[in-house]
Amino acid sequence: MIENKKKPNPIDIHVGSRIRLRRTMLGMSQEKLGESLGITFQQIQKYEKGTNRVGASRLQNISSILNVPVAFFFEDAPGEQQTSPGGLAEASSPNYVVDFLSSSEGLQLNRAFVKIADPKIRRKLVDLVKTLAAEADSE
Repeated sequence: MIENKKKPNPIDIHVGSRIRLRRTMLGMSQEKLGESLGITFQQIQKYEKGTNRVGASRLQNISSILNVPVAFFFEDAPGEQQTSPGGLAEASSPNYVVDFLSSSEGLQLNRAFVKIADPKIRRKLVDLVKTLAAEADSE
């Protein structure tokens, strides 16, 4: 028997996850984004899950509100050809970035990090994190 439930298109899921990523990076609620678009937060939830497809004009409005180009929502989309030559698996699988920035700790770290104005301090912080990660790997 054929299943009647339609599964969301992988591109719609990806675009929705990128909307959620950017919205949470800005600390914006679903309600606030919905109000800016004149729609309900439930509709935003459906977009973010990929349940409902985002139309072109609505995506343009969302990109304006979230202050990113429309192309941002399609970066690293499934089925997209990789333009860079082969190499590290990490470079070809950007899901770790989305996973990190979707976590509470990742968001807190990102927000705090961008508030550091001095590039030398930011560099030292990156070096510290790399050192801590290397120590964790050697244990």
